[in-house]
This record gives sequence, C-alpha cells and structure tokens, in this order.
Amino acid sequence: MRSPRLLLGLGLFLMLLGVILPFMMVIHVLKSTFFLNFFAWGASVVGLTLGMISVSLMVKPRK
Repeated sequence: MRSPRLLLGLGLFLMLLGVILPFMMVIHVLKSTFFLNFFAWGASVVGLTLGMISVSLMVKPRK
C-alpha cells in the first residue's frame, strides 16, 4: 500500500461504490437495509480519505 496510484485507484473504486449502491437502492434494484446503507456510507468516506491521502503523497515537497 505504498503506491499512491494504487491508493487513488482503490479510493476511486470505493467512492464509485458509495454512489452506485444508494442509486441502486433508490431504483429498487437492491433492497435498502441498514447494513447496506452503512456500508455504502463507509465506502464513500473511506474512499474519500484514501483519495486525499494518495493525492498528498503524490505532491512533491519543495526545497
């Protein structure tokens, strides 16, 4: 997990999962349960956090 690109890809996947799951619940493809709602929210938060960490690791420090 040292590669910022891998973290960014994982964060992007989790953010997309956090958007797609609630959308599928709204259009009644998936049944809305407490666990699924919490999982979608958690995936979105963890994805955002991983994305921010990976972007901060990609920035090169100035001399």
